[in-house]
Amino acid sequence: MKKALNASMEQFGSLNIPKSGYKAVIFDLDGTLVDSMPAHFEAWCEALAKNGAPKDVFPEDVFYSMGGRPTKDIVREINGEFNLDLDPSAVAYAKRQAFLTKLDKVELNDDVVAFAQSLRGKMPVGIATGGSRKVVEATLKAKGLTDLFDEVVTADDVKCGKPAPDVYLDAAARLEVDPKDCLVLEDAAPGIMAAQSAGMKVITVPAAIHIVQ
Repeated sequence: MKKALNASMEQFGSLNIPKSGYKAVIFDLDGTLVDSMPAHFEAWCEALAKNGAPKDVFPEDVFYSMGGRPTKDIVREINGEFNLDLDPSAVAYAKRQAFLTKLDKVELNDDVVAFAQSLRGKMPVGIATGGSRKVVEATLKAKGLTDLFDEVVTADDVKCGKPAPDVYLDAAARLEVDPKDCLVLEDAAPGIMAAQSAGMKVITVPAAIHIVQ
């Protein structure tokens, strides 16, 4: 039985990927294809401070637990939690600009990228991310990933971000594949919930180890 199971799986470093049972693969970006979370956290800290937020309203452990959610949604949650009146659009703009100066700190997740590269020419491949299109396209270009994907769906393209299933359903529609025939790679709880709600199979990508103070 074990031998049969292994024969149906393919190893990409730490990833154990089924060889069949899907017709398209959709990847999350931040924390999945690339290790960008430390750079995103630095950008968050700068943006919140610039917009007058009290120190420590967004601790690093909370930041990681919200991975994949759109910036404006997180700002609204911070406002509700701390009775603040931060402008979600202003914070999102400041955070985006700050992150764009930190692209040199973003690193590839080699195992996930190797899997994505192995799919070239074999089946439709897309990205479904909670990032804004400007940041996503800049990240893909900086890391040489742009040509790997047939479709890229961002938070700008849907009404509701992760953990709602919208970005994954949109990606499946663009790839012209039924959601139940899609395999998703995700690292964070909101994104995993989104993909599962879309009716897709999900592979959880091990999170990079970062020391949270």
